[in-house]
Amino acid sequence: MKKFFILILLSHFSIAQNEISKKISFENYIETYYSYDFSQPKNHSKAPFLYNFHRSNEVNLNLGLFKVAFQDSNSRANFGIMVGTYPNTNLAAETGVLKNIYEANIGVKVSKKQNIWLDMGVFSSHIGFESAIGKDCWNLSRSLLAENSPYYESGIRISYKNPNEKWFLNGFLLNGWQQITRTDGNKKLAFGSQILFVPSNIFRLNWSTFLATRPDDASKNRIFNNFYSIFTVSKKLEFIAGFDYGIEGNNKLISRWFSPILIGKYQINSRWVLSSRVENYTDKSGVIISKDFVVNGFSVNLDFIPYKNILLRVESRHLKSKNAIFKDKFENESNKNTFLTTSFSIGF
Repeated sequence: MKKFFILILLSHFSIAQNEISKKISFENYIETYYSYDFSQPKNHSKAPFLYNFHRSNEVNLNLGLFKVAFQDSNSRANFGIMVGTYPNTNLAAETGVLKNIYEANIGVKVSKKQNIWLDMGVFSSHIGFESAIGKDCWNLSRSLLAENSPYYESGIRISYKNPNEKWFLNGFLLNGWQQITRTDGNKKLAFGSQILFVPSNIFRLNWSTFLATRPDDASKNRIFNNFYSIFTVSKKLEFIAGFDYGIEGNNKLISRWFSPILIGKYQINSRWVLSSRVENYTDKSGVIISKDFVVNGFSVNLDFIPYKNILLRVESRHLKSKNAIFKDKFENESNKNTFLTTSFSIGF
């Protein structure tokens, strides 16, 4: 009889384990690269406003990511850790092991009738159409728009998705502008919102906002807007049009910055994809980057997909600045910067 009860318990444990395992998923992603900067900077680093593929003229790891996710009908959780030149550069201000956190959050469904969730922790940013994971982006490198707006955020999120899945609404209470650890002396929280409208499978429209104080100066308020639309012309041709606009200041002085962008993607066949991008970033007051910053950019990349989880890319990118902000190996300054980058990524 004792053996019988032990067998029953083991059976129930095995069933429970199988049910739990169905709710857990894993994601691994590795992206290596070699980028040749024709300016050949002496310190092997690209301009300080570029955070992905930051190292020049050397083979390196942009992002190595391990992520585990749990999802059932009433709760969910995500935890991801990362290494590479991207987190080393973009999360340099974070302390200790926080530099290696891609995301870490838990959530609970707060309504039985509506699809409303409350989540808390570290999230990928609700701003923009690009992320640190290259395979999810149309271009090999990230845009100036993406590199100089938050990639991540920490705080509380409440989200809603309507039954026909055409409207997605998010509200945020956050620690600040791309911050896990809040700046000493700044006691003010930040707020964010997102409205995503998907009327059909060929068009989507997004408006994201961010309201906060300047991280290092709580007397200056920051209001930031991100707009973008993704539209499909045909099975092979798609476009993304985006625009960032922000203002910052107080009663005495208001500063503005903006960034328009247009990306096109053409699916040559099942294995080859061609993408191109034109962009501008204007920050004359130096709110985000530096004073009198005006840069135009153009890039084109060719992707090869030999298998569904493998991506090989090559990209040529050219940046032209209003002022001489780029340096070569002799420390000479120039208003132009061109680099050729190739990347190899695998996700499993």
